[in-house]
Amino acid sequence: MAAVTYAGLREKVRKGLAVCADSRTVTRGCVYVVVHGASEDGQKYVPDAVQKGCSCVVLDEKTLSGVQDLLREHGTDYVLHEDTRFALSELAADMYHTDETGLMVVGITGTNGKTTCAALLERLFAAHGHKVGVLGTVSYRWPGHCEAAPLTTPGPLEVHRMLRAMSDAGCTVCVMEVSSHSLDQKRVWHVPFAGACFTNLTQDHLDFHHTMEEYFEAKALLFTKAQLPGKAKALNADDAYCVRLLERCPDAWTYGFGPAPKDGDPAHHLQGELVSQGVHGVTLHMTAQSGSWDLVSPLIGRFNADNLLTVQAMGLAMGITDFSSLEGFAGVPGRVERVVNAKGLHIFVDYAHTPDALINVQQALRGAGFKRLVTVFGCGGNRDRTKRPLMGEAVARLSDVAVLTSDNPRFENPDDIIADVMPGLAEAKEVIVDADRYLATKKAIAMLGPDDCLLIAGKGHEDYQIVNGVKRHYSDQETVRELCGTL
Repeated sequence: MAAVTYAGLREKVRKGLAVCADSRTVTRGCVYVVVHGASEDGQKYVPDAVQKGCSCVVLDEKTLSGVQDLLREHGTDYVLHEDTRFALSELAADMYHTDETGLMVVGITGTNGKTTCAALLERLFAAHGHKVGVLGTVSYRWPGHCEAAPLTTPGPLEVHRMLRAMSDAGCTVCVMEVSSHSLDQKRVWHVPFAGACFTNLTQDHLDFHHTMEEYFEAKALLFTKAQLPGKAKALNADDAYCVRLLERCPDAWTYGFGPAPKDGDPAHHLQGELVSQGVHGVTLHMTAQSGSWDLVSPLIGRFNADNLLTVQAMGLAMGITDFSSLEGFAGVPGRVERVVNAKGLHIFVDYAHTPDALINVQQALRGAGFKRLVTVFGCGGNRDRTKRPLMGEAVARLSDVAVLTSDNPRFENPDDIIADVMPGLAEAKEVIVDADRYLATKKAIAMLGPDDCLLIAGKGHEDYQIVNGVKRHYSDQETVRELCGTL
């Protein structure tokens, strides 16, 4: 056993030494990085990694004191690092030589809108001659490859592996959804970001971050710590948290439906006007220092107008001025997705699983002019309980009928989750409760008239439910087609 220098280890990794952070994937001779979880001590996995033959362990002093005898017994070298998450990210970049790819990575963070903005940016960059890869909530994809995404933002070894794969496939741009969890856990440190945008911040993930302030500071890390100083940035001037961040990023582009904020640069502000909206989409008029232009989009609702502004501001920050390619974009799966059916009913599936997202999508459908709005929704188990009554309030405020059911109950009793939501539905016009999502959807469809609209919220693109910790197949879209028939 010997202490190895971190600089020396990085050089070996750049020359081909493999790195892993999961003891189950350890191969003989590799480097094993000990990472501690929020509620789990990574030290307990060191024996497994050592017995499988790793050549070196990266750990902190506290962990070393607990495994020093084990390392000595097996003759395993070690490297001390005060922040092993940072080290893992840096070693992942070294392993895949991400800094040499020339890939431009554009990050998108915020509570709502990331997936739609990612798809819009994918289309925009492709229209300007780039081969584009995407890492996001729905999938990880690039030319010749597509896989379902288990996490919005994967771990650092996966991130850098896929960035290298994108580059090898000829990609010049990667659009990446960046979650607050990934920023807090340094998963995207050492990613070669060329720019990033911040869509908005509303209540979510407080089971992890505890307070909105902690949640905001996690998001802000993308702009203050993840190699973005001096790079292209776009911030939503209609969001108070984004305006606060502008104090730390005075060179950022801003965008919104009003003038530039007082701390912003008027020369770097995109102002939009929502000219019209309806069931067929939105019409926008944009004004910036470079001129003015119009955009007609089939995306419906004010929140999609926000997404379109986000993407255009990001484009302007990166030197793009032609946005006509966005006009043909009809949306992504599970984001205000119209489910075409044989009965001709107006049924939409959306991923909205926060109070703000629910309000946005309901307002969009209200603005489209339907006679009645029926909303099927639930709340996830083993997550932030404080938002459950707020979800109920959001539906009670804007829907004619609230159909409360299960989302992903995980390890919780669905009836307990429903009980947490019910106080928020005190002012609802009509409430139907059925913990069985299939039956709840069936009841909702049965009450629809030809001029009514049904929103099935919470799961979007997901094709599963997690019940008692078991993931089982379930798709809102498939359920609708089964109950209504397909064309």
